[in-house]
Amino acid sequence: MRSFAGRLTKRIVLLMLITMGLVAWIIYDAIKAYCIESEGMRQEVFLEASVQEVRRVTSNVFTGASNHIPEIEESLRHPDRLYALMERIVSMNTHIHSCGLSFMADYYPQKGRWFCPYAVRTDSIHIETKTIGGPTHDYLSAEWFTEAMEATEGYWSKPFFEGNDSITPLVACLFPIHDRTGRTVAVLGADMSLEWLRIRMRDHDWDVFSQEWMSPSVEVSEKYRGKELDFRNGKFSKVKPYSFLITSDGTYLVHPERERILRKNISDYTKTTPDTADDSFVSQMLAGEKGYYGLKDEEVPEAFKLDGRSMFVFYSPIKHTDWSLALAVPEYSLNMIGLFVGVILLVLIAIGLLVAFLVSHFVIRRAVKPLKQLALSADEVAKGNFSTPLPVIKHNDEIGLLRNSFDDMQHSLVKYVDELKATTASKATIENELKIAHDIQMGMLPKIFPPYPERGDIDIFGSLDPAKEVGGDLFDFYIRDNQMFFCIGDVSGKGVPASLVMAVTRSLFRNISAHTAKPDHIISALNEALAEGNETNMFVTSFVGVLDLSTGILRYCNAGHDAPMLIGRGVGLLPCDSNLPLGVMSGWEFTVQEADIDPQTTIFLFTDGLTEAENADHAQFGIERVTAIAEALLAEGKNTPMDIITKVTEEVNAFVGGAEQSDDQTMLAVKFKR
Repeated sequence: MRSFAGRLTKRIVLLMLITMGLVAWIIYDAIKAYCIESEGMRQEVFLEASVQEVRRVTSNVFTGASNHIPEIEESLRHPDRLYALMERIVSMNTHIHSCGLSFMADYYPQKGRWFCPYAVRTDSIHIETKTIGGPTHDYLSAEWFTEAMEATEGYWSKPFFEGNDSITPLVACLFPIHDRTGRTVAVLGADMSLEWLRIRMRDHDWDVFSQEWMSPSVEVSEKYRGKELDFRNGKFSKVKPYSFLITSDGTYLVHPERERILRKNISDYTKTTPDTADDSFVSQMLAGEKGYYGLKDEEVPEAFKLDGRSMFVFYSPIKHTDWSLALAVPEYSLNMIGLFVGVILLVLIAIGLLVAFLVSHFVIRRAVKPLKQLALSADEVAKGNFSTPLPVIKHNDEIGLLRNSFDDMQHSLVKYVDELKATTASKATIENELKIAHDIQMGMLPKIFPPYPERGDIDIFGSLDPAKEVGGDLFDFYIRDNQMFFCIGDVSGKGVPASLVMAVTRSLFRNISAHTAKPDHIISALNEALAEGNETNMFVTSFVGVLDLSTGILRYCNAGHDAPMLIGRGVGLLPCDSNLPLGVMSGWEFTVQEADIDPQTTIFLFTDGLTEAENADHAQFGIERVTAIAEALLAEGKNTPMDIITKVTEEVNAFVGGAEQSDDQTMLAVKFKR
């Protein structure tokens, strides 16, 4: 058998002889790519600075306008005050060109069909207020107005030109305005001019090129010295980096060539080329992605050409808008340093590889000798012969450490196998006991639904999903003397201790409620029983209700639990006194409450494991989502207990996703149908 050292040496020689040229080229190309990447990162810093500037300005405009919405809605009864509010919005932000509040038709009959208080910045100091809207400016039929009236929140509009000048591009942030009944009655629009952004990007492009122009290593400095390179006069040179801004549909918002702004689409240029490379990254830009793309000479479309040279395009989306900002840079401005550095490194690497080969040939042959014996011993250990002797290695190096590690592994394996056997047996016993406990706990809860199919006046459905094998939530119900007794509870903590308290609480509820129909008496008796000898300081939040099925009167008592939700004519929470949880204080006087339950109304009870369910980002499901689900089901006429609990379960599972369940989730729905 040939030795490892001999085979390794021959392979190194063969690899060196055959692939030296290829390796040299790969190294050079890698160095050049690294320099291009480093320079590209610098360009990305320039791009990110512009993106952050645009985000800051747009955010200030959006926030500045939205912060006035509460005051506007409070002033709807005084229409003449609205002019001052429009003027204030414009005056507080220099980037806001104008601001108007467009009302629905005939909202103020005395003002006529059109009423739009409007403020516009006439120069850097003066702001003019007036009313716009009329047959010649019928904003009521405008697409932006109808879309904004139907919107639920503020958003940025499509870009447009100011008036009929076709020069100054504007974009507006639009917000629906509601009256005290919640009806949308007007649209607030704050117009931002994009002229500042064109100037900002123009100056940025000049700064980027100035750094290249002043560098003596850039070949373009001599070729184009003395030529027109300034954007500040509106002239677009094709020998320097430049920036442009587009919307999600490809429309130019900012570009050095003014004739493209709002009139041209970037896709108009990319579709004219037979190559699809430009289509790929343009699609990414329109989709709001971030990155860069390199185009070779023959691939550069007319939309990006810079003196007919290969180039890179860096692009990034602007948060809270559907815009993307791009920086187009010629490749020659990125890789000049890499050309020089790459050649030097190639020579040094070639010399280093030769020296490394000669040294390694000698070192490897001596270093690998003890490995063979160690490998043979390791094979025996792998077969289960943990007492196999290991070779004696006198060197205190990595191979010696490996030998000592194998020795420690032998002893650890023997100990681990013994412990694993004991642990496996113990774990199997515990898991079996927990399964039995789970089955017992689930068996204590109602599990046949519908429980009273013969009755037409009541419908019930419930579910319990413990976070661990056993949990601390409970629900129960039964009918006695034509009254529905029901409860729900949440024991503090989880696991086996909580499950024991849950079992005791459920049994006490059955026993106590068999002798009284007063919820406060049931709760008080439960509290006294749980508070007595409560050395572990565990407590139970609970809600107990007694529904008279002949009258629809619900008498109930709450002990620190979440208020149930009523789903019938509408959706809302049942008014509940909080009281203390059960087991906290002996002698506490619990309050009893009463409510008339309308026919076809569902009482939806749940534990906080539902509303506090978290996703991977630690966001909670919340009562708002539960309310929205209930309203949607009510609108669809699907407010049966099973419909409600099934839909809520689906939604909370979709919201949580793969996140670990942190608490028991229990729901009980009781529908009074009489």
